[in-house]
Parts: sequence; C-alpha cells; structure tokens
Amino acid sequence: MDEAFFRVDDLSISFGGIRALEDIGFTMNKGEIFSVIGPNGAGKTTLFNCISGLYQPGRGDIVFKGCSITGKKPDAVARLGIARTFQNIELFSHMNTMENIMLGRHIHMKTGLFKGMFMWGKASSAGREEILHRERVEHIIDFLELQNVRDTFVGALPYGTQKLIELGRALALEPDLLLLDEPCAGMNSEEKQDMIFWIKDIQDELGISILLIEHDMKMVMDISDRVMAINFGKPITIGTPEEVQADEQVLKAYIGEGD
Repeated sequence: MDEAFFRVDDLSISFGGIRALEDIGFTMNKGEIFSVIGPNGAGKTTLFNCISGLYQPGRGDIVFKGCSITGKKPDAVARLGIARTFQNIELFSHMNTMENIMLGRHIHMKTGLFKGMFMWGKASSAGREEILHRERVEHIIDFLELQNVRDTFVGALPYGTQKLIELGRALALEPDLLLLDEPCAGMNSEEKQDMIFWIKDIQDELGISILLIEHDMKMVMDISDRVMAINFGKPITIGTPEEVQADEQVLKAYIGEGD
C-alpha cells in the first residue's frame, strides 16, 4: 500500500485539562482539496497549529510525505513544504505588496532576508540571489494578478486584496501542502468568488494540495474533494461534500438542524 501524501493519526491535545482535540485522524491525497468544517470552538485552528508546529500535541502523529513532523518547529515544517495563511491577516502594513510576498522566500535565502535586500542590484552572490527570489515573486504577482498594487503599501489596500497578498506570501514558500485558515473570512460575495477562483487555480495549475478551514458551507461544498466535520474536538464524519452535507450529526452540530 502506498504511503499517504499527508496523514494525521489519533491526534489529541489538551489545555488546562480541557481536551481541545481528541483522536483526530485523516489522510490526504496529493493534489486534493480537503476541508475541515465545524462550529466555532470545534478545534479547527488548533488542528492547524499542531500541523504547522505552533502547538505540540499530547498524543498522535502527523506524517507528511512519509516523514513524521510531529513536534517540529514552525520553520522546520515550512522548510519541508507546508505553508499556511491565518484567519486574521498577518501582513506588514507599512511594506508594499512585493516586500510582503518576498518575506515568504526567507526559507530559501542562503544569505538571509535583510542582507539580500540590502545587497539588491549589486554584483555579489547576495545580489544575484536576490534577483532570483524577486523573479519568483514576480511570477506569483502575475499569477494572482496583483501587478497594479505591487508597489503599494498593503495597509492602504482593500481587505480582499490583502487576503490575496497573504495567499501570495504563502505561495512564495513553494509549498507542496497549503493550509488555508478561513481564507474567505470577512469578505463580501464578490471577494469570496475571486478567492474560490484562486484556490482552484492553485490546485489545478500549480498542483498544490490544500487543507482548508472555512465557515462558508457553500464554498466548502463547491471546491472540496473531501470534507471532515469535527465538533468539540472530535471527528464526526469524513466523506464527499454531498455525504457530509447530508449527515445528521453534521446538520445538528454545524448547521443547527435535525432532531
């Protein structure tokens, strides 16, 4: 049997005696969009924090491309090919779009981020490396159609555009697995549709696997290959969007319907 691209086995974590996650387990296929749904406080972001190395689980294992990443620090997880966005925008408002996305290249920089920026344009190894990283970032800016705001301070840009820039910074890490924590939170209908478009393009054109947390049930059902529903830190069900949407326990926990 082939090793799963990404696997979570019996993951559990507690805070002050409160069990935040209990026996969470699932596998992901390469190239898949796998979504995690559940009401507020269900443990979705805690799961992401365990995967990305911000939290150390009390029990269980997280396996990426055949190697356990459980307990690894965030920078080590990123170097292995896992990037994430956050529910709340984590950009530098007094830096422009290009500079913010360039920050995502830090794990690939041999000379160091700020030394490379200082040596920009100079005939040195740091300068040459900087040129290569900027070329990679220019490709991301073109891909996400951010050319008209590349030199604009991100603090002056609309919320939806800032979310797209944060997505671009995650792509700058060149991940194999992208964790998206509520990418459409706070967006209007038009911005949500645009984000759905980009997520599908990332899957289809870049071949990046996506693990998604999202409250918008319609979006989840539209773009996911498979869905896992959790509540009170425990798994309810895993299946196709249609299967999960029809599950009685999901209706009770997530939508608030059913007996």
